[in-house]
Amino acid sequence: LCRELSDLETQNEQMLAQMKQLEQEEKSCQELLERYDFTEWEITEWSEQQAVFNFLYDSIELTVVFGPPIDGDVFGEDPSRKIVCLNFESLLDEEKAPPSSCLVQRLIFQFIESQGCWQEKCPTLYHLPQVLRDVSLVVSRCKILGEEVEFLERWGGKFNLLKTDINDTKVKLLFSASTAFAKFELTLSLSANYPSASLPFTVQKQIGNIGEEEISAVLSNVPIGDHYLRRIVSFIHQNLLQDPR
Repeated sequence: LCRELSDLETQNEQMLAQMKQLEQEEKSCQELLERYDFTEWEITEWSEQQAVFNFLYDSIELTVVFGPPIDGDVFGEDPSRKIVCLNFESLLDEEKAPPSSCLVQRLIFQFIESQGCWQEKCPTLYHLPQVLRDVSLVVSRCKILGEEVEFLERWGGKFNLLKTDINDTKVKLLFSASTAFAKFELTLSLSANYPSASLPFTVQKQIGNIGEEEISAVLSNVPIGDHYLRRIVSFIHQNLLQDPR
């Protein structure tokens, strides 16, 4: 009996230790979810036939068409229920929207189109949450990029940035600084995987000697990651356009 009690106590201690570890892991996961909250979608319809989700201030709409409900599935939410169609549609009025919003929209749809057939990626309801997460992540990154462009359009003068222009998925940055006797245009090619990869660029000299070689040397020291575009502008300003004294 004593041995059985001892074994039970040992088992209880092990269970308590496991519960403590699970609680700690749950806390860590919760903190991670709060830090990286990529839930960028809102559900606007869920009927027997379809579900409709909106992203990015209702400027992108995803319509998911369901197959027939499975027997016994009263609410039509059985994870194995088939999805017969997924369709993304832009609701952005590009004629009225600011250039930064149009850029963000193009990059998101660049990602959407690059994935091929979405119905193959999401054949059943079980796969839908992953699709919503994948799209949310790209929307979140591109939305932050749009905010960076708006920041540069408003405050670029502090970084010797004369003009910010958007052409399709390229951002043209015109720098000018009398102290460095330099004026040049830097064109950065953006993609939907921003900011997880370095940006291809070209430089057009207008005044002075700052060209592709000098810009390349500076950009090689800018690590990819959050606010990559803003940091590129800041690094160019600090390293090439400040008074050398």
